[in-house]
Amino acid sequence: MTRCDLSLGFVGLGALGLPIAINLHSAGFPLRVHTRSRTAETSPELEGATQCSSPADASTGVDVLLLCVSDDAAVENVLFGPKGAASQLSAGSVVVDCSTIAPATAQHCAERLGRQNVHYLDAPVTGGTEGAKRGSLTVLVGGASEPLERIRPILEVIGGSIHHFGSVGRGQQVKAVNQVLVAGSYAAVAEAVALGQQLDLPMPQVIDALKTGAAGSWALEHRSTAMLNGSYPLGFRLSLHRKDLGIALDAAKAVQLDLPVTTLVEQMELDLINNGRGNEDVSALHRWNQTRQES
Repeated sequence: MTRCDLSLGFVGLGALGLPIAINLHSAGFPLRVHTRSRTAETSPELEGATQCSSPADASTGVDVLLLCVSDDAAVENVLFGPKGAASQLSAGSVVVDCSTIAPATAQHCAERLGRQNVHYLDAPVTGGTEGAKRGSLTVLVGGASEPLERIRPILEVIGGSIHHFGSVGRGQQVKAVNQVLVAGSYAAVAEAVALGQQLDLPMPQVIDALKTGAAGSWALEHRSTAMLNGSYPLGFRLSLHRKDLGIALDAAKAVQLDLPVTTLVEQMELDLINNGRGNEDVSALHRWNQTRQES
């Protein structure tokens, strides 16, 4: 299929989902959209897309349904709940799930959809809201090769790089590895910023000097300024990252592997969530250091 041949449904217009949907709409794909709050469906940048009342409505007559929702329960509800997408998906269509969920949940969804000859690809993404807006996300895919190649024109709009790791669930396993790396890098940047501030160093200059050296990271490049300013505009919600760390820790437990750094960061995130910070960006990890200094 060419790009013009593919009609799309999209469910989940959050911090990542909305810019992804906007890019697909701008690229000329016929698009049906639904999100739980219904608010983002009216975004001016989606003018001309069909606003839909439910996942079932968004899935009617489409070749490909994309999901970008918060967790396992949300994915299963969108697909199989009341007015769920599975009731309308046609044989041969493809579900592309960009959510971050447990590999076992992805496999379960694939099995259920497969009974009606609907293909399922787990395709979690990484690259933050910046990457979603630029269309430069990294897409981590698990699933069969044939539907992947069929919907590749879609992924090429979403991502700057597309990586296929094998069967359904493997994309989610790679995303778990990614979130372990994110946890360590964000926590390290938070601690480094706290140390520099306590030493009364000129931190903008310090960060500018260090980000191109061995200490350089996505978190240092994109989130250190927020930490310095004590302002955490939403890029990736802290509570969602803690959910992702739970998936990674469960995967490690299943293979009898201890992840002490990840476990510590998860506890830091839980502390912040319990103090009402769960809806802030992950860079709010810097708050944990500040709280410890104050106590």
